[in-house]
Amino acid sequence: MDAPLNRNINNFSRIVIKIGSALLVDPDRNLRKTWLNSLIDDLASLVQSGKDVLIVSSGAIALGRSQLGSPQRHEQLKLEESQAAAAIGQIELSRAYNESLNRHQLSGGQILLTLGDTETRRRYLNARATINTLLHSSVIPIINENDSVATAEIRYGDNDRLAARVASMVNADLLILLSDIDGLYVQPPSINPNAKLLEEVESITAEIENMAGESTNQNSKGGMKTKIEAAKIATASGTTMVIGSGKPENPISKIVAGARSTWFAPSRNPVNDRKKWIAGGLDVAGLVAVDPGAIAALESGKSLLAAGVTQVTGNFFRGDTVEVVDSEGVRIGCGLIEYDSKDARKILGLQSTEIQQLLRQPIRSAMIHRDNLVLHP
Repeated sequence: MDAPLNRNINNFSRIVIKIGSALLVDPDRNLRKTWLNSLIDDLASLVQSGKDVLIVSSGAIALGRSQLGSPQRHEQLKLEESQAAAAIGQIELSRAYNESLNRHQLSGGQILLTLGDTETRRRYLNARATINTLLHSSVIPIINENDSVATAEIRYGDNDRLAARVASMVNADLLILLSDIDGLYVQPPSINPNAKLLEEVESITAEIENMAGESTNQNSKGGMKTKIEAAKIATASGTTMVIGSGKPENPISKIVAGARSTWFAPSRNPVNDRKKWIAGGLDVAGLVAVDPGAIAALESGKSLLAAGVTQVTGNFFRGDTVEVVDSEGVRIGCGLIEYDSKDARKILGLQSTEIQQLLRQPIRSAMIHRDNLVLHP
């Protein structure tokens, strides 16, 4: 019999808390200082009980755009306006956090990330070392996407997935997504006010993914869809995740006291550190389709050989992350490819001796080695 899902925040030791723009900033683009102070009161209690706490916070663009002058409240910002707003707002956001933390003799350290900081292995390790150093120095990392320089090609797009990536990177055992909704419903409450809230999710199935809707809040980039994506990243790494309402003051205390929320169970077979990085990868460069024999081999713990590959899609280089799918396009897993896309297309379906004759160079042991491969749960 499976052990019950741990839903007691007091039992976790390293906690990542994601805070969205809609919670921090009111419709008039003003910081909700009273709410922020109540949140920090909660976080200070966690720290004082010996827990590591990390914050992943949105809000810089929402805070900064009012100082640009020209954009109206409901207007979509141009890229350069969005980046300028982030540059302005990030200073205000950092100051607000530190002022609130200082009330408890705590301090925060700002970390701004772009996609490459978690998708490039060397930068990933460096970011992790920086975060761990802050934690060991009793400084709370306050993490955000570097929106002042990020473009569509190098951004996460939402802080739900960034928070999950950070949780995986630092081996957090709990990720809390504070939202303007108190969890995952079988239907969006905006469509069906009587929809049922799911209190626990054991595994993320296609049915669970289909329950997700898009965000309707003008200050928010994400919606339930991105939160489910975050849950897939976090739980695969062995991290428990909870979605709870951030609307009331002291939202963490409310969840501790049993407020309505949705808890996602961690994988029972969490991957090791290197495979955590691969599994959580957001920058997928290509796709390889495989035959049933290859799928059986992968499920038995073997590497992916070129002989089992039926199709290669995308342009990528050796070491890039690619998805592995079956003949119907269903995702089997992902891994680090051992060949550039040009050579991968040449050798698909071939045996080792044929590959050596074709490429006229020493061949690698596999298309994707098992040590660099993570299968989808």
